[in-house]
Amino acid sequence: MTLRLLKGFTLLVGDDPVALSYSAQRLLAFLALQDRPRPRTYVARTLWPEATTPRANANLRSSLWRASRTGYRVIEASVQEMALAGNITVDIHDAVARAHCLLDKTCGCDEILTRQTRDDLSADLLPEWSDNEWVLIEQEQYHQLRLYALEAMAKRLTTAGRHGEAVAAALSAVRAEPLRESAHRVLIDAHLAAGNRAAAQHQYEQCRCTLLEELGLEPSDTLRDLLPHMSAH
Repeated sequence: MTLRLLKGFTLLVGDDPVALSYSAQRLLAFLALQDRPRPRTYVARTLWPEATTPRANANLRSSLWRASRTGYRVIEASVQEMALAGNITVDIHDAVARAHCLLDKTCGCDEILTRQTRDDLSADLLPEWSDNEWVLIEQEQYHQLRLYALEAMAKRLTTAGRHGEAVAAALSAVRAEPLRESAHRVLIDAHLAAGNRAAAQHQYEQCRCTLLEELGLEPSDTLRDLLPHMSAH
């Protein structure tokens, strides 16, 4: 079984999607994002923070029952704890592992410098879910990780001379966070490494316009110094 949380929630058996109620989806997604089994009381309190303890526990029992109606074992639950079933592969787990490899400068990563890695790191975690604080925390944590990883991927591809792929990875970082100067920097570096000074200058101007319009700030000297042929603004 496969649980996809990037770009949205999907539970698959083979290639076939499994229908789940929204409350069961939330329970599976929450358990998938935990690094260990969690006490029932912790799960109930986190998923239903506004409810009384009896109501939160009742909601948890209801969600667990709804998840069991799929006919598949998707949750391993004891009297005290629960976790996602161990036979379920979760897409974000693999994406996070690849992100950490990219950020580890001692790690050779040629085998993961792929379009699939770029696509996974370009995707938001459960983008249409923002109804609970735990979701927002998990979304922001993955968002920051994937930004750094996309930048690291672009740098590795630039060093390897794979300029087109480096530009694509850097563009993904810029699209994910247009106000992030470091993302613009790796994109400019990729254009310069490919010998495309005009594209690099165009990207610098785009960065400058965005920062001025949104924040009233000029790009840093470090970014401007990448293009010494340009006159200072």
